[in-house]
Amino acid sequence: MKPSSWRWENTYARLPEAFFRRVRPTPVRAPRLVVFNRALCLELGLDPDAQDAAAWAQILSGNELPPGAEPIAQAYAGHQFGGFTFLGDGRAVILGEHLAPDGRRWDIALKGSGPTPFSRHGDGRAALGPMLREYLISEAMHALGIPTTRSLAVVATGEEVVRDRVLPGAVLTRVASSHIRVGTFQYFWARGEVEHVRLLADYTIARHFPELRNASNPYLAMLQATVATQARLVASWLAVGFIHGVMNTDNMSLAGETIDYGPCAFLDTYRPKAVFSSIDTMGRYAYANQPGIAAWNLARFAETLLPLLALDPEEARGMAQEEIENVIPAFTAAWQAQMAAKLGLIGKEEGDISLIEDWLHLLEASAADLTNAFRFLALDPRPAIAPFTHPQFAPWQQRWQARIHAQPGGEVAARKQMNACNPAVIPRNHLVEEALAAAEVGDLRPLHRLMEVVQTPFVEPADPRFQQPASEELQRTYRTFCGT
Repeated sequence: MKPSSWRWENTYARLPEAFFRRVRPTPVRAPRLVVFNRALCLELGLDPDAQDAAAWAQILSGNELPPGAEPIAQAYAGHQFGGFTFLGDGRAVILGEHLAPDGRRWDIALKGSGPTPFSRHGDGRAALGPMLREYLISEAMHALGIPTTRSLAVVATGEEVVRDRVLPGAVLTRVASSHIRVGTFQYFWARGEVEHVRLLADYTIARHFPELRNASNPYLAMLQATVATQARLVASWLAVGFIHGVMNTDNMSLAGETIDYGPCAFLDTYRPKAVFSSIDTMGRYAYANQPGIAAWNLARFAETLLPLLALDPEEARGMAQEEIENVIPAFTAAWQAQMAAKLGLIGKEEGDISLIEDWLHLLEASAADLTNAFRFLALDPRPAIAPFTHPQFAPWQQRWQARIHAQPGGEVAARKQMNACNPAVIPRNHLVEEALAAAEVGDLRPLHRLMEVVQTPFVEPADPRFQQPASEELQRTYRTFCGT
C-alpha cells in the first residue's frame, strides 16, 4: 500500500507506557481475505483497489505493518458480571489512529492478532465464526443508525484455534472512534493512580468532548455528557430489540459506541426478560435489565472521577450521585421519544406514555414479533398475525388512531415516520447462525445475502424469509457464546 494511503497520528501511544504495551501482531500462516468492507474503506479515505486482496490480507492479518503504524495493546480493567478484575487487550492490538479525509480520528484495531502481555494465558487468537458475527452485526447496527464500532475486514489465518472444538482462525479489523472504556479509568483508579486518571480524563475530553474543555468543571461535564450519550445508546438498543449480552464495564465505550459483539442477539418474540448468552446464567444482562446495568456501570465510572470532581470528598460524592440519579430519567426520556417515533406520534400529548406502555404490554401478552409488529402496524390492511389478532388490539388501535389523526399530517405523516424508523429487517438470530455455519465450511453465499439485506434495513426484502422469526422452540433454546 502507498504510504500516503494511511494518515497516522497516534496520540494514545504518546501517553505514558502505563497506558499500554507495545506489541506486534503475531504472524499467521496463510492469510486470506474473507470479507472486505469497500464502502468503509472509502469512508476512511483509503483506496480499496490500490492493492490486491492478497496484499490487503497481509496487512489486515498483522503480517505486515503499514508505514506509520505503532501497534499497542491497551491496559484496562473491568467489572465482569459484577466482579472486578484487571484485564487489557489480550487478543487485540491497535495499529494506530488513522485520520479520515473529513478529519475524524479512527482507531484501527486487529482482533485475534495473537497474544499480548495482557493475554492471561490465552492464545490471543479468534475463530472465524465470531469474527464474522461482529462484522455482520456491527455493520447492521450502523445501517440501523445506532452508534457502533465498525468492521473493515475479516481475514482467515489458515490456522486453527481450539475452543470447545477445533475451528478455523481469523482476524477482524475493527474501526472505532476510540477504545477508551469505563474499564480504562478503573484500571488506574483501582491502582490508586489519581494523576493517571486525570491524564486519561484530559485526553478523553480532548478527543471526544473538546467542547467541554473550557467548562467550569470539565470532569463533571464529561460525566454528564457520558450519562446522556449512554442513555441514548441503550434506548436505541431496546428500540430494535438488541441484547448486548456482556455489558461489563470494559465494554462501555466513552465514545458512546456499541462495542464487542460476542454473545449479542436480537429479540424475535417480545420478551423483556429474554437472555441468550450462555454465560449470563443469572440474567444480569437480560433485555430489560440493560438500562439498569448502564446506570450501574456509569456509577463505577463516576467513582473513578471522584478525586477530580472536587477537593472535598463529600462534595464530590454528592455531585457524582446527582448525575447517576439522572441516568434512568435520561434513558426514559430517550426511550419514550424513540417509542413515540416508532408509533408515528408527532409532538407530545397527554396519554402518549400510556399508549406506548399499553402497546408493549399487548406485544408481550400476544407473544408478538417485535420487529414485525412495529413495521406492520403501518400497513393497511395488516397481516393476520399477533398482535393484530389479539382481543386487546382493537381498543388500543382506536386510541392510537385518534391520536395520530389529530396530529399535523394525520395518518399519512404518521405512517411515513413509522416506515423511516421501524426496520423491515434485523439480523435474525437463526439466519445469522445459518450464515456463519455455512461460512465455516467455505460457503459465503448465505453471509453475503444476509449482509446485503441488513445493510438496507428500512427496505422491504424481496425474500420474505428475512422477515420471518424463528420457531418458538428455537427462540427459547437459542444460546450465544463469547467466542473466547
